[in-house]
Amino acid sequence: MFSYPKWLILAIVVGLYLPVAIDATVLHIAVPTLSQELKASTSQLLWIIDIYPLLMAGLILVMGALGDKVGYRKLMLMGSIIFGIASVLAAFSPTANFLIFARAILALGASMIMPATLACLRHTFMDEKERNFALGLWVMAGGAGAAFGPLVGGLLLEYFYWGSVFLINVPIVILVSICILKYLPKQNFIHEKKLNILDALILIAAILLVIYSLKSGLKEFDPQFILLGFTGVVLGFLFVKRQIKSNQPLFDLKLFTSKPVKYGFTISVVAMIALVGFELLISQKLQYVYQFSPLEAGLYILPFMIAVSVGGVISTPLLNKFGTKKVAVVSLILSSVSMYFLSVVNFETEYLFASFYMILLGLSILCAFLAATSAILSGAPIEQASSAGAIEGMSYELGTGLGVTIFGLMASFFYTKNVDFYRFFSVDQLKTVESSIGQTYQALPSLSPESADIIMKSANSAFVMAHSSVLIFSSLILLFLAIFIWIFWRETSPKTLSI
Repeated sequence: MFSYPKWLILAIVVGLYLPVAIDATVLHIAVPTLSQELKASTSQLLWIIDIYPLLMAGLILVMGALGDKVGYRKLMLMGSIIFGIASVLAAFSPTANFLIFARAILALGASMIMPATLACLRHTFMDEKERNFALGLWVMAGGAGAAFGPLVGGLLLEYFYWGSVFLINVPIVILVSICILKYLPKQNFIHEKKLNILDALILIAAILLVIYSLKSGLKEFDPQFILLGFTGVVLGFLFVKRQIKSNQPLFDLKLFTSKPVKYGFTISVVAMIALVGFELLISQKLQYVYQFSPLEAGLYILPFMIAVSVGGVISTPLLNKFGTKKVAVVSLILSSVSMYFLSVVNFETEYLFASFYMILLGLSILCAFLAATSAILSGAPIEQASSAGAIEGMSYELGTGLGVTIFGLMASFFYTKNVDFYRFFSVDQLKTVESSIGQTYQALPSLSPESADIIMKSANSAFVMAHSSVLIFSSLILLFLAIFIWIFWRETSPKTLSI
């Protein structure tokens, strides 16, 4: 089907995109390890994980325009170099705050790589069938990388120190950078292309301020957090206003007048929130409550990872046969059912039961996500395909970041409500120790063996209740969204997806 250079370019693109996808989830399994090794607080752990997708949500829009201006070859090279340097910084981070900084630099490099790899495929594969095949491999690499990230992290943590989850990126980046220089052709630049850097910064500031105020304000009431959150909302409105007035917006907000785009974006964000949030909390539950090693925890959720990876195989014929709306609604309902039963299962003694619902969750969530992607792309005019792609990419990253934040905050809230350690710690210590199971475990070495055992059992019981409460809440949200979509989304014509 392809000539040799095209195959080679495709291999380069997939090879560069794979570590970007893996880095989005590789730390989910490492939360207990990072909590112990870096003495990271609950807030720091959440920032370590979700600073990566949240920054990408804002940066990816302007990087697409930068790629048009300087060419995808140069953007891929810059992105891979920055990603490699940031991986080294992250691997040798001496503190939690430094790791947050390194993850932010990783996001900068990744936000260059994603649009550059897609642009490279569009320019390399001019034939539609060849391009669809190449895009299918690109999507598969992204889905498999994100799904298997926790297993990769667990495998490395089992035999090496925690920084190895970042160091594996370095040889890949070096090899790919050499291949980019040697095999990728140079392109003509669009020097007059305008870069909306200011708008991107406004969007990033709005997202980070709102997330920071939520994380901090829900734990301790303080007027400054309300002010910061309000400032973030104002910046968000400013961003929208500037996009409406701009001749060259980061993406055309008028696309949201299309119901498929509007509802597709909503489904995509919610589906990613559920996907990432579930993966994050189940990893902690298996390691803290059931004392699994990182590798054992990664292997336990392998059925879920496989289901997410292969979900695309069954989703395309379903979309073509039943239409986007029906697939989205049924997928959301099945995801809701899966979440509920996973909230009551005993993961230690009912593995087959848990595996069945993890598989169902993985397949249904991915079908919902791909139905949303189909709705966004098909709901936009062909001449605005790039803007639709930017909206789809932003929904993915925003959902990933919000999943970590929302699930993390809910777990912390329910955990705090179900523990009572006043007999073992001072008043000053209680606020920290009771904030999360990770903080509780950090305090165990300072207690006597008898007290530590009591605290650990109480903490495990509280986290099980917190985990169940969060999954039940998520189940209800998914169900309400399915009902909302079914009632208010009126498809004007059947939609199909060709991959």
